[in-house]
Amino acid sequence: MPYPPPKSKTNSFFGPQYINGVYIPSALLIFGTAIIKREWTPFALLLAVLLGGWKVYNNQPSTVLKPNQFQEFHLKEKTVISHNVAIYRFALPRSTDILGLPIGQHISVGAKLPGHPIEVVRSYTPISSDEDYGYFDLLLKSYPTGNISKYMSTLKIGDPLRVKGPKGAMVYTPNMVKHLGMIAGGTGITPMLQIIRAIIRGRPRNGGNDTTEVDLIFANVNQEDILLKEDLDQLAQEDPGFDVYYVLNNPPEKWDQGVGFVTPDIIRDHLPAPGPDMKLLICGPPPMVSAMKKATVSMGYDKANTVSKLRDQVFCF
Repeated sequence: MPYPPPKSKTNSFFGPQYINGVYIPSALLIFGTAIIKREWTPFALLLAVLLGGWKVYNNQPSTVLKPNQFQEFHLKEKTVISHNVAIYRFALPRSTDILGLPIGQHISVGAKLPGHPIEVVRSYTPISSDEDYGYFDLLLKSYPTGNISKYMSTLKIGDPLRVKGPKGAMVYTPNMVKHLGMIAGGTGITPMLQIIRAIIRGRPRNGGNDTTEVDLIFANVNQEDILLKEDLDQLAQEDPGFDVYYVLNNPPEKWDQGVGFVTPDIIRDHLPAPGPDMKLLICGPPPMVSAMKKATVSMGYDKANTVSKLRDQVFCF
């Protein structure tokens, strides 16, 4: 099931919010006044300018995240992907607000859960971006033994979620390296997808200057566990600078991609070789991340630090 397309809102001064909310009402006010009482036209013009200026100012996007303070955002929509995976859309205070999350960073989600004396906090990367106005989306897989993920699955439309941020050392900027390699497992795809979409959105054909090559290895247990596969395949089909290779522990019949675990041979065949103008990003379950750290250092990549920094060749989320 593909992820529903973002409902991004243009902030151009020729956008519908300005045409319908500023220009047309102002014109009606001025011309209507001129017809009824011409000598009042200057006052109508002044009033139109004041009201239009207020409307323009009020329509400017403002960021809502606070790094050191939890805020509540209410569940607006829930799109069920499978029996234990869903996309949760949370509303921002105003339709013109943006989350204010740099590409590559994440948010902290907190909840006071039964049996836990202190608030439980976990980190998540939205699959939406600051190109999307009025909301943010979280893709979550619920685990029976999970804390926040299990709690999220119980949320109903209108229920609040406590969030703060931005957090994290990764801040993607266009052309930060020539070639990005990515290894993701399960829901570890979320920070990768955020960066991939930003890169493709910034391509020269889209008015940007980002020419970064991106190669992704996405590992899962079963084929049905591959999150947002249709979206990834579509991005790979549309963009020659992006390629995705899937690895499954339990592949179906006639599966023509990776089988088993992500090995040095798979990394060597599908990701950029160690070098000065590349970076390797890793995100997934802790055992997988640990295995990838050992595999990559054995192949000549820099040893991943315990806490990754932006300058690191191998960065683990």
